[in-house]
Amino acid sequence: MTRTDTDSRPAGAPAPREQWTGQVGFILSAIGSAVGLGNIWRFPGVAYENGGGAFLIPYLVALLTAGIPILFLDYAIGHRFRGAAPTAFRRLGGRAGRWMESLGWFQATIAFVIGLYYTVVIAWALSFFVFSFDLRWGEDPAAFFTGDYLQVGDPGFSFEFVPGVLIPLVAVWVMAIVVLAAGIAKGVQRANVIVLPILVVAFVILVVRALFLDGAAEGLNALFTPEWAALADPNVWIAAYSQIFFSLSIAFGIMITYASYRRRRSNLTTPGLVVAFSNSSFEILAGIGVFATLGFFAFERGVSIAELDGLTGVGLSFITFPAIVSQMPGGPIFGALFFGSLALAGFTSLISVLQVVSAAVQEKLAISRRAAALGVGVVSAILSVLVFSTTTGLLALDVVDQWTNNIGIVVSAILTSILVIWVARKGGELRYHLNALSTFRVGSIWVVLVGVLGPVVLGYMLVARIVTLIVDGYGGLPPLYLAVFGWGAIALLFVGAIVLSILPWRRSPDDFTPWPAFPPESTGSTGTARKEVRS
Repeated sequence: MTRTDTDSRPAGAPAPREQWTGQVGFILSAIGSAVGLGNIWRFPGVAYENGGGAFLIPYLVALLTAGIPILFLDYAIGHRFRGAAPTAFRRLGGRAGRWMESLGWFQATIAFVIGLYYTVVIAWALSFFVFSFDLRWGEDPAAFFTGDYLQVGDPGFSFEFVPGVLIPLVAVWVMAIVVLAAGIAKGVQRANVIVLPILVVAFVILVVRALFLDGAAEGLNALFTPEWAALADPNVWIAAYSQIFFSLSIAFGIMITYASYRRRRSNLTTPGLVVAFSNSSFEILAGIGVFATLGFFAFERGVSIAELDGLTGVGLSFITFPAIVSQMPGGPIFGALFFGSLALAGFTSLISVLQVVSAAVQEKLAISRRAAALGVGVVSAILSVLVFSTTTGLLALDVVDQWTNNIGIVVSAILTSILVIWVARKGGELRYHLNALSTFRVGSIWVVLVGVLGPVVLGYMLVARIVTLIVDGYGGLPPLYLAVFGWGAIALLFVGAIVLSILPWRRSPDDFTPWPAFPPESTGSTGTARKEVRS
């Protein structure tokens, strides 16, 4: 049973930490976090543009050398130091905990910003789920999406709200707050246990239907036919590492927070492998479904896949797919399945993003989970509505997403690897923690992958992206707009991390002893260890 605030304890003592009901609940919730919008609208296009079937080789290498190792790092930090990102990093840092705490707040502010706009995409998906039944986008889905639906205006900041976005956006925020307030077991876990199977079943039905469309084979050939020459291109390998990195929900507090709710004696690495390979399997499934459908679209238009526009991101989901749905037999049902899957995948990821912020605030201010969920949810909802439900919402979302994901999260991962492995020198301790509790043991190579290969690859990605954004700009948008919504978002992350780490704790997190003891020779008695593991 999960412990609750009503458990007996000394007056004034903190409530026992919430826990997942078991390993299955944790695994489903972690998979729900990892499987999100990017699996459906990003992976298929990235694979197609970077060597097709040959891309699976660097993709698998990236999964094994960066994705899984950093996922294990997040698990070890959260589980050993028993807290959301700010709490865990403060405890990890020891005497330097005060400045290590700021890294945790940097991750929490990233999650906060992502939550603001991620919710809007889910609202769009819910709208298009309804639109699917009468094909409301008509003959020109592009004009409908940007014009009739979003009413996109010029770059800037507008208070002209779009009702079609505002109403489902508020509904999504209400649902998210309710789930967070219910807690880990009764809220987050229960939502994933219900939603994830529905998502998988709906998407499998969608994929099976897509495979029987005219032209589906040509679409799959376009996706999986290998271009072996692409393996000699460094950018293809960087694209693989980038995809793995962004799709596993690592390095911005999610898996640290989720792992902190596991029981003391919990297998960490084996569930991590299940989560990682389940996420990758869903990406490949999404690739099959998307390109089988694109093959039908190309067949109907008498063109090749290469001649189609909008193969990734927002364009794929809200322009290309509606156009396909309008042309295919049983289109309304197919559209409902696609947009329903998009909304469900987005919602399970959204919950995990918001839990990072809610848990961090709850621990810093020593308040109840309901108060934290309500406070974080209401503030986030207001900002989300003000910025992203207006006529300038699409442009702001696109820019903030680019800078937060491609700069903010990458900076967080680099700092985490360097500070934890090289500055705090915790690589050996975290490796010991993983091996002491898990059936799948990690060797010393794990520390090398996390502390050397990870920062090198991510550092290259970061520098290349910053140079591109400075030299080429983004999307043809005015430099001032990019400075405010792009670089301004990054500045907000750093300022927020510093300010929040300076604020005093209501209850000090420093009275804490990690378990099991490290080095293991320092363990006083097995009886003491057994007593502590139950706490």
